[in-house]
Amino acid sequence: MFLSKGDQKMMTLHAEAASPWARAGLIIMAGLLLLTGFPFGAPKAEAAAGDKILVGYWHNFDNGSANIRLRDISPNFDVIQVAFAEPSGGSQTGNMVFTPYNSTVSEFQADVDFLQARGQKVLISIGGANGTVELTTAQAKTNFVQTMKTIINTYGFDGFDIDLEGSSLALNSGDTDFRNPTTPKIVNLIAAAKEILSGYGSNFLLTMAPETAYVQGGSGQYGGVWGAYLPVIHALRNDIDYLHVQHYNSGSMLGPDGRAYTQGTPDFHVAMAEMMLVGFPVAGNTNNVFPPLRPDQILIGLPASPQAAGGGYTTEANVQKALDYLIKGQSFGGSYVLRNPAGYPELKGLMTWSINWDKYVNYQFSNSHRAYLDQYDGGSSPDITPPTAPTNFRSTGKTSTSVSLAWNPSTDDRGVTSYIITYGSGQSMTVTGTAATVNGLSAGTAYTFTVKARDAAGNQSAASGTVTVTTDTVSNSCAVQAWSADTVYTGGQRVSYGGSVYEAQWWTRGDRPDQSGAWGVWKLIGPCGGGPGTGADTQAPAAPSGLVSTGATASSVALSWNASTDNVAVTGYTVYYGSLSVNVTGTTATISGLTANTSYTFTVKARDAAGNLSAASNSLTVSTSQGGTGGTTTWTTQTSYAAGDVVTYAGQTYICLQPHTSLAGWEPPNVPALWRLQ
Repeated sequence: MFLSKGDQKMMTLHAEAASPWARAGLIIMAGLLLLTGFPFGAPKAEAAAGDKILVGYWHNFDNGSANIRLRDISPNFDVIQVAFAEPSGGSQTGNMVFTPYNSTVSEFQADVDFLQARGQKVLISIGGANGTVELTTAQAKTNFVQTMKTIINTYGFDGFDIDLEGSSLALNSGDTDFRNPTTPKIVNLIAAAKEILSGYGSNFLLTMAPETAYVQGGSGQYGGVWGAYLPVIHALRNDIDYLHVQHYNSGSMLGPDGRAYTQGTPDFHVAMAEMMLVGFPVAGNTNNVFPPLRPDQILIGLPASPQAAGGGYTTEANVQKALDYLIKGQSFGGSYVLRNPAGYPELKGLMTWSINWDKYVNYQFSNSHRAYLDQYDGGSSPDITPPTAPTNFRSTGKTSTSVSLAWNPSTDDRGVTSYIITYGSGQSMTVTGTAATVNGLSAGTAYTFTVKARDAAGNQSAASGTVTVTTDTVSNSCAVQAWSADTVYTGGQRVSYGGSVYEAQWWTRGDRPDQSGAWGVWKLIGPCGGGPGTGADTQAPAAPSGLVSTGATASSVALSWNASTDNVAVTGYTVYYGSLSVNVTGTTATISGLTANTSYTFTVKARDAAGNLSAASNSLTVSTSQGGTGGTTTWTTQTSYAAGDVVTYAGQTYICLQPHTSLAGWEPPNVPALWRLQ
């Protein structure tokens, strides 16, 4: 077994108070522990094998994955990392800021309270790929502590997470001892973290999400970013609750056996995790060993979907093969062999980037791994108690093809995981929040709905009360001109013919719309009265106003604007720049993949459910910053690249999208999350 933080402190106190004979006995016991095979230097904990957790990062931005209100996060997640608090005024100021992107401050505070009441922990994460934080001075450290405490107190966060990348953590030349670091931004970060922790109680959480190069990468070399997290982890090892190293975007890495393992495989996850559980020589020096952490501190960090990372996605089946070996000692027949054949029953669980990407793939990650982790329940009895029935089931809106519904949350002895809406002739849909919109309905038709709650064990509640809603009717008359064989039409013009609406793709005269075919000049829009320009909702939203830039880097521009209004409802916005456009659901957007030192002109239009587009907002011109190196170089490994840097590789030119230090396997064609072909 391994000692918890409190148990370690109690043993120390008991040893100091014991008689000389008792102290001698304790020394002998310690020697026996070393001889019986426990990893050297590992603190011991009495943590139970159960209570495995799932940690997820929630985007405080819209990147095209999925837009989620904080309160609608799945109960599958035990710890929610709000990403991110970022520096204001430059990376070295230490002035941290956080503003919710899809809710007001009071709504976000209420969402945090809601999740905490449900038993989930909500932390604020600092950094991320674009949030460089460099505490190079004492003043920056002071600013960091003060502003982070303000953020934590304002929103009632349960702790904070250190997710620093790029130049945020890099060892200065001559800084060679992880036990006694000399690099100012590392020394100041450690001191700042300790000062923040001292201001809160024992239940306040500290977590970290380093990349593998910053941790396990220190086994091969120590300097720059290689091993740069080791002094931070070591100094805070008794304060860290969860360390979830990112097992992705890493390329191949060396395991404790000196062999290279490929990301995205069970062998990789087992080898990288066990390095943290048995310790490893730093820079290959067997006289300078980084001591292990407790198993209950270790989680494996994974992308929730292939789209969530540039590399390292692992199927659920392969992740669970790795966990079976790590936790139970059940080998899957891979190349890596555990140093501790029995495994590590106290290993804590999994982390994912991200909750939003998990929703993008219909909760495939969290549903599968939640069910897997729940088998380690510490021997508790099976869950046979169903949730309570949802109450106050109601309709909140409708169109000719959809009905919006809402209800009050159910309760359960172990937590509600989802809700099942039933309607029509046995049709159903499953959601995790307490509101949903059922689409694909027929116009002018009555539908009766019920909703049930479900828990992780599959128990379902009784049905709610029924709600009957009749969808709106639509007119069959066309509000657009009838087609004429003698009229010239150009691209974008719409006509009606035979009860349907068509749109011209280019110049045409005399081509009958219904004979155009899939590749012809006329595109079928739909039946008359069935959509924008067809006789249904034809009123466009008001134009967005107040378009402003809230920040710019060498490769991105952040925008915000005031919300539009509509006679029915605004469903989203389209941001236009040059010949490109991006669709978002909120009133902010970050446009990435831009060219450094270049001016871009942006406008925004609102759209409604019928597809009507508003007039354009005010026009806004913003210039990206100069970028990193300012010239084109040949891509090489172990090089620190900034957003906007331009490199050549295999005869092609690429621009860097986010700061990172290059590794073997991260060649530009292999990691589209880091590089864009010009």
